Order: sequence, then structure tokens, then C-alpha cells
Amino acid sequence: SKRALSQDFHEFILRPNHNFDASKFQAGQSLLVTVVVKGVRQQRSYSIINIDEYGIHIAVKQQGVVSNALASMPIHSVIEISQVQGEFTLNTPSTESVLLIASGSGITAIYSLLKQALKQNQSIEMIYFSRDGAYHHEIESLHQQFQNFTYHLIDTSKTKLHFSEKLLKHLVPDFESRMCYACGTAGMMQDLHALYESTERQNQLKTEYFQLTIDPTLEAQQVTFARAQQTFMADASLLESAEKAGLKPAHGCRIGICNTCSCTKVQGAVRNVLTGEIDQGNNTQIKLCISQAISPVV
Repeated sequence: SKRALSQDFHEFILRPNHNFDASKFQAGQSLLVTVVVKGVRQQRSYSIINIDEYGIHIAVKQQGVVSNALASMPIHSVIEISQVQGEFTLNTPSTESVLLIASGSGITAIYSLLKQALKQNQSIEMIYFSRDGAYHHEIESLHQQFQNFTYHLIDTSKTKLHFSEKLLKHLVPDFESRMCYACGTAGMMQDLHALYESTERQNQLKTEYFQLTIDPTLEAQQVTFARAQQTFMADASLLESAEKAGLKPAHGCRIGICNTCSCTKVQGAVRNVLTGEIDQGNNTQIKLCISQAISPVV
């Protein structure tokens, strides 16, 4: 079944077959959905809002090939899904306080974490940047029920307020003492990472991405796939660049969640496009979909 959250945002309930292991689900995790579009299998990762007796609840924003295909499918259509996956889960002891930040479709993962944190009776501050108010009424209802939960909605259709250190300090003065979980637009996520890196609090920030941002200022680098005995110039992620060169590396989510494209970097330096972290080591494991070469790489 499905219901509209806004004009282009829908919640779907998927009824899995007996192969799906719901017992392994942790709040914040996702699954891969595969659909066939014009004869080609296309995949996208969606955060799981929750799993109950009705099935698996996900929310789909119509902004890509898979999402548009799902939105146009009739009820009772059969699709392919993966098992639960991802590491965007609460790792904060129930005695510690948390800060949740969401924007756009990132609300799906954060809403899932919110309900888990409330079950653990944690002190919660939440900031939600939204223009369509998806799940706002449900979250506001939880805000009214739980004294340990403070909720800040920023309606971006009515205000030009965006994430900034000044706004964060104003809304959550004690944010530095909280573990922060964030999911949202690329711009907000980059600003968050920059803030936590500048204050050397990276270990207090845990993030999930739906959009990858390649640094266009970096020069294309020579990349060699040793087993395929092929060398090419890479100016995007290693996965996209390899595909442009005619290679077909194994992949799944394309956003750094599922580990399908994980492989060994023999030598060279790459930048993690999610965190900005540089890996210069030899014989280290990297994910092709979120790695951008900053030197020649094998």
C-alpha cells in the first residue's frame, strides 16, 4: 500500500516474502530496492522507517529513476529488495543525550532513530529543515508526549534559514555535549562535517547520505584496475569512472552503505566524498562509489 506525505513524497508498505529477516533490523538501517526500467535493473537505497505486522515502511521522494518507477507502480506489484543493511544506527548509551538533524528526505532515517531513542528514554533535541512537513504531525505528537524530547521545525518554504553554527548554538546551546546523528541534503551535511572537524569533535558526529558531492576542482587521475588490466582517467567517483571506461564493478547502493563495491586499494590516495577523509595507505579497503582519486591509484 502507499499514502501521500506530500505532492512528490510517498510512504510505501512492502510485504516481504519468507526470505526477508526482519529480526536483524536496527533503527536507521536501510534496504536496496531493485526495479527494471526499460529492460535495465536499477537500484536505490531507502531508509526503513519501521517494520511492523503490516510490512516494511519506506518513504520515496520522486527525484530519480527508481523513485519515479516505484511511484508509478500499481498496488500488488512485485519488486526485489535486499536484506537490511547500513551502519547508521544509535550507538549512544541510553544514559547519554543525542542531537538529531534532518533535512528533506533525510527525515526517514532520522524519524526511525528518534523512535528508538525515545524507547531508550534518552534526552533528545531534534532539528528538522523541511518544505513539505513530511512526518511533522507524527513528530509533533511525540514531542507533546515525551518531556525528554525537544523539537525544532524550520519550515524552509516560509523562511530562508539554513543550517549554520550560529543557528545550532541558538537552538541547542549544549550541542557539544551531545552525540549528533544527521541525514539530509549535501550542503547541510558538508557544513556539519566542517563544523565538527573545526572543533575536533568528529567522533560525536554520525551521518547518512542520499546525495554524493564530487569535488569538481580536483584534477582527473590515472586509475588502474589490476585484475582487469585496464587503466583510465578518473574525474568522478572510482565507480562512475570505471563504468565510463567500460568496466562493470560489482555495486549496489552507490552511496556507501551496502559494501558491495568494496575492494582493495593497492596504492595511491583517495578522498572519501562523504567525509572528506583522505586514505593514503597501501592495501586498504575502500568503497568505489564514495572514493575519488586524488593521486594515481591502483
